[in-house]
Amino acid sequence: MRIQAATNVRAGAEGTGRTREVEAASRSPKLELVNSPKREKILEGMLEAVGAEGYDATSVRTVLDRTGLYRQAFYDNFADKDECYLAALEMGIERLEAVVKTAGRREGTWREKLRAGLGALLDCLDAEPDFGRGVIVEVHAAGSKALERRAEAMKRAADFIDLARLESNEGEAPPQIAPEGIVAGIHAIVHSRLSTGATDGFRALLPEFMYFAVLPYFGAEAASTEMQAARV
Repeated sequence: MRIQAATNVRAGAEGTGRTREVEAASRSPKLELVNSPKREKILEGMLEAVGAEGYDATSVRTVLDRTGLYRQAFYDNFADKDECYLAALEMGIERLEAVVKTAGRREGTWREKLRAGLGALLDCLDAEPDFGRGVIVEVHAAGSKALERRAEAMKRAADFIDLARLESNEGEAPPQIAPEGIVAGIHAIVHSRLSTGATDGFRALLPEFMYFAVLPYFGAEAASTEMQAARV
């Protein structure tokens, strides 16, 4: 339909001297849909529904029932459930990353930033476990594009972890795969807890997570100190 419409417009423009203008306009970038309260409400409802009921069991109707919006509001913003979830996943990842960055912004050292940021993320999971499942657990069921978004987020997390090299005074630096392993290990434990229905207890994981992250860069003594600091 769009190709035919463009052809008709060009045909109508022939002989008027505006053919090039019309063709240029047809090549112009599409306008991005501006976020609206309804759109954000749908995205939040999608993550909550997917987290509570699973991706496969969630439908457009499920999301509408949670949000109280009409079907037209959904299709004004998204083509289908898959597109909506992908946008919701991106929003969820951005929200978690913002929580981490905000918590660590006023901290000085890498260890302080990690402790504050990771603690804030775990607090968020304690407060909104369905949101956490929607962002972390159900990604596999949503397909390859969702997995790509998660991989990108984990790469950003690993890049931050590896900033510890700048502060480490250890004689032997950890292997290059260390930050990836730390992020993957933390993710695996959180994923396991969420997937088995845990609704709290995530903040209690912080001391062990800090030990696990600090050990390769700063050694056992520093890791033990951070584990104790995270228990306060």
